[in-house]
Amino acid sequence: MFLLTQQQWNRIKPYFPLSHGVLRVVSGIISVIWYGLQWKDAPTAYGPHKTLYNRFVRWSRAGIFHKIFRELSRQSGTRDCLMHDATHLKTHRTAASLLKKGQDPAVLAARKAA
Repeated sequence: MFLLTQQQWNRIKPYFPLSHGVLRVVSGIISVIWYGLQWKDAPTAYGPHKTLYNRFVRWSRAGIFHKIFRELSRQSGTRDCLMHDATHLKTHRTAASLLKKGQDPAVLAARKAA
């Protein structure tokens, strides 16, 4: 089970509303996002998956995560980790079949342009 350290929690604690179990819920939200889980597959140790989802949506709409990211990005110093964007691009469904046939989509596009 993933839990934020006390130092990590102390840095972001001021941004969350005061309520019972916020550390556990925040840790659960981070765990779901980190591992790419569906909300329904979140470990029960974090509480009901519906609670995790509802709090994530509520806090996202309230701008809480935006405030946290903005504040953490302002702090200088050495970084412990480097993150990169995991966004993917959709391609046309036939793009993969072109490679199987030995046709490079970039070459085909260049031929069309010429």
